[in-house]
Amino acid sequence: MELSGELARTLLDLAPDPTVVVDAEGTIVFANAQVEHAFGYGPSELVGARVESLLPERFREGHPGHRQRFALHAKPRPMGAGGTLYGRHKTGNEFPVEISLSPVVTADGLLIVAAVRDATLRRDKEDQLVAENKQKSRFLAAASHDLRQPLQTLNLLNRAAKRQTGENASMLGLLERQQLALDSMSALLASVLDISKLDSGGVTPNPTACRVAEILERLRSDFEPQAAEKGLELVVERSPEGVQTDPELLRRLLGNLVSNAIRYTQRGEVRISCARRGDLIAIEVRDTGIGIPSEQVERVFEEFYQVDRGTQRPEGLGLGLSIVRRLQQLLGCGVQVESAVGRGTMFRVTIPRAEISQPEPQDLTGARAAAGGRVLIVDDERPVAEATSLLLGIEGFEVSVASSEQEALDCVRGFSPDVIVSDYHLRGGETGADVVAAVRNRLGWIVPVIFVTGDTARSAITNARVERAMLLNKPVRADDLLDAVRDRVDLWRAARP
Repeated sequence: MELSGELARTLLDLAPDPTVVVDAEGTIVFANAQVEHAFGYGPSELVGARVESLLPERFREGHPGHRQRFALHAKPRPMGAGGTLYGRHKTGNEFPVEISLSPVVTADGLLIVAAVRDATLRRDKEDQLVAENKQKSRFLAAASHDLRQPLQTLNLLNRAAKRQTGENASMLGLLERQQLALDSMSALLASVLDISKLDSGGVTPNPTACRVAEILERLRSDFEPQAAEKGLELVVERSPEGVQTDPELLRRLLGNLVSNAIRYTQRGEVRISCARRGDLIAIEVRDTGIGIPSEQVERVFEEFYQVDRGTQRPEGLGLGLSIVRRLQQLLGCGVQVESAVGRGTMFRVTIPRAEISQPEPQDLTGARAAAGGRVLIVDDERPVAEATSLLLGIEGFEVSVASSEQEALDCVRGFSPDVIVSDYHLRGGETGADVVAAVRNRLGWIVPVIFVTGDTARSAITNARVERAMLLNKPVRADDLLDAVRDRVDLWRAARP
């Protein structure tokens, strides 16, 4: 079969991409001049040859079957969508290609027009981007750790100073304002690093059945001081529901919504509620703030975009809701917005419902009343270790400090901890998981551990399958660290024979 029509030949010859026309039997009936630049064959060499001659030998046997299946449902489409295709040059060299297929029905039968594009540059660019993303991820991991360390130290020292200040109202007020500044710095740092980690693929969801009440209670603890500073009431409604999601990522998504609500509300309240809607759970964050003009509703999810607050200076960087959008896509949940200017805004997050048993009520009054507990601190950053030790010592805990596995083993020769508080990545290639395993092996029982980390170590901790482990991200609020230590000590004392 021969291609007819001088106009058709001229148009195909002028096409910018190498183009071949193949009949139903796989015979090349036309090749334009650009084919020679890509494959090394002149057009006259290819006409009459099998199209498989342009493929690497390992693909030739299966190609006729692909042609037959295309002919049964012939329509314009890319070839091998989702996979990597290769062409073979006359010299035998292989190179990546992209191929677009277009069927043409003629009086003599079906013809297939295949436009070929050399994808070497694109693949090289993709490889370069992958390498750059890996380098970016390594930089962010290091930057995250190094930037969070001094903030963690300041948080702990500020809490210790407040405890030592006693009834000095003036000094307490100064320390409270200092804490608000530290919280603001922590939030800004977290936003910038979150954007970068989410964009580089450095965050992976770990969905599980979890209680909504636990997530909301953490939000109350995180944002009550911020709301109170502005004279707002933060209302968190109780909920018995469970959801199937990554609880930490959902908390971060909701936390950005609550922070945004507080920022744009001058009086009234911010309310977090939860309701069941069939197989979904809807968590709503409502405020009585300035509202969003209808034409700006979608724009609020853009990076650095902030709703006009008139003469007031914008707070933050305008990254909170762009993080919400990224987390929404990562979790596969729904996010809807309803707003009225001057009356407030409501964000609704919908997540799949999960059946979850309710915990048995525990009376820990007696345990809470017990004096302190023994804590082994493992951290190779001396300022952080000293600040943590100072804070826990003031709160009545007996503390021992180590910076490595060997020092930790030396500590437990005469010191039996109720809980270990450890950084995750230590110097010399050691990890907190290694130290915990060694200490547990020496003691002969599974001591609870709290990992306090400034990097993205959650996946490593999950992979290491560390039992009775809890993860807190630096900079962690001192009260949250103290609550976690007390809870671990209480539970360990109740369970230990």
